[in-house]
Amino acid sequence: MITAVDTNILLDILIPDKEFLQSSKALLDGYSEKGQLIISETVYAELASQFGSQKDINDFLSDTGIKVVYSNEKSLCLAAERWKVYAARRKKKNKLQCPQCGENVTALCSKCNKPLLFRQHIISDFIVGAHALTYAKRLLSRDRGFYKTYFKDLRTDLRQRYGS
Repeated sequence: MITAVDTNILLDILIPDKEFLQSSKALLDGYSEKGQLIISETVYAELASQFGSQKDINDFLSDTGIKVVYSNEKSLCLAAERWKVYAARRKKKNKLQCPQCGENVTALCSKCNKPLLFRQHIISDFIVGAHALTYAKRLLSRDRGFYKTYFKDLRTDLRQRYGS
């Protein structure tokens, strides 16, 4: 079984995050035992900011058995398709989306009471999702609401921390 890993799970361990360290480590350990862990080049780039050199990040990936798998045109076009759906919905709704449950909410300016416009996700989030769907069918991430909404065909496994 191949499992893709999102940046937030790895940063929980690298930084470390007190709230999510144990659950993220348990997810990685559990899925590592079941098969190959992979990351996209986008996750690689986001992770690289936490390391002093390319050698350091490559050593980390080697030590953890995580493999970088590069996107192809199919996964990039899939990311673009899902991004277009997201952009159209955001434009119509002017709402923010909770990353945990997917609930859409409107935030209003405290001065003029107009809806605040804010893009919560950028194309890189869609590249991570499309990459996982193309190469793994499963993604370890804390952004469950986002992936549940725009990548319904992708399994996101967070049960150890959040419940089903």
